[in-house]
Amino acid sequence: MRVLIYSYNYHPEPIGIAPLMTELAEGLVIRGHQVRVITGMPNYPQRQIYEGYRGKLYTTEERNGVVIQRSYMWVKPKPNLLDRLLLDSSFVLTSFLQALRGWRPDVILLTVPPLPVCVPAALLSWLHNCPIVLNVQDILPEAAVQVGLLKNKTMIRVFEALEKFAYRTAHTISVIADGFVENLENKGVPSSKLTCIPNWVDTSFIRPLPKNNNAFRREHRLDGKFVVLYAGNIALTQGLETVIDAAAQLRHVSDIAFAIVGEPKAIEQLKQHCELQGVDNVKLLPFQPREKLPEMLAAADVGLIVQKRNVVSFNMPSKTQVLLASGRAIVASVPHTGSAASAIEKSRGGVVVEPENPEALAEQILALYHDPELAARLGRQGRQYAIERYSFEQALTQYEALFEQVLKVPFPKANYRLSVDKSSS
Repeated sequence: MRVLIYSYNYHPEPIGIAPLMTELAEGLVIRGHQVRVITGMPNYPQRQIYEGYRGKLYTTEERNGVVIQRSYMWVKPKPNLLDRLLLDSSFVLTSFLQALRGWRPDVILLTVPPLPVCVPAALLSWLHNCPIVLNVQDILPEAAVQVGLLKNKTMIRVFEALEKFAYRTAHTISVIADGFVENLENKGVPSSKLTCIPNWVDTSFIRPLPKNNNAFRREHRLDGKFVVLYAGNIALTQGLETVIDAAAQLRHVSDIAFAIVGEPKAIEQLKQHCELQGVDNVKLLPFQPREKLPEMLAAADVGLIVQKRNVVSFNMPSKTQVLLASGRAIVASVPHTGSAASAIEKSRGGVVVEPENPEALAEQILALYHDPELAARLGRQGRQYAIERYSFEQALTQYEALFEQVLKVPFPKANYRLSVDKSSS
């Protein structure tokens, strides 16, 4: 098959959807398919165009058999609403022109968010008469509204219209957790359009490694410590202040150390909260190169997943699968009704505590510190579940089969009309 992957993020960006789409594209090539990727100039998580890509309108490269077609985007380090609109608009326009250059795809895999890319993808689908498989990583605008990121009523109506348009023009919609299925069915999306393929983890790359002689521990003077690690995105949905507040309650246990690894600007903001709490048992560190990720995860005794209580229930952090595969116990400070809590409980790889409750978080960390056998057992159970449920080869086979199925079943041309409901608030 000729598969076109339309993804805002791709290699060399180290976190989020970029590693997943990179692995999927390269995996499809290994299995004999042709793949080209329409993506932007790499900029995440720093929100600055990477060195070597600045000042370019377009660039095309090949990596591990995948043709990568990049286009210019408007990127600002601290984007306001206008900057975000310009970012999405610039990618919509430039990426469509780039997508027209190259062979006709048999199928388009479109990842959202961002939602506006459903427009050029739909046009491409119409021009080439090929189906779209919509890969939904988060449900917008609902998720953005609930955490207060999107408040403008006109913009909410526009994004709601884009959401309906994306679902209507897709042949099939792949979602990453069962909670997404229920949400979309309640919005009138036919069950026949929906399939659940969880995000995956490369269990041969992310694997349990010994804590002894660990370079990450040595470099950051963590040898001999019980290490509690948070690594990943630091944004409105996380509320990492809860972790720092929990660390403040555990200052009397000198063997417990916290490490928070994230984007430098977010780390700088957390430093102020550390100073406010007077904690000295928290290390704030910048992102590590991807090749060092397994060793960094292996340095931990406990891995953290953190969400605010107002995060929508279907939100599923991609770090869940990664932490399970690392073979370390997880403490998830997340809503009990959410997809993340459900995954942790099913895996038996960790413990779920009330979100934004530093006392509950500190209590559970202390319990695992005093019971290393329980921590080890949780880690083993989580690793086994990751192999059985979240392996990359399994996900690759599911996507390959999905594409083949989509191409076998005729699908009438979708309604490409985009309408904004002016009565919506």
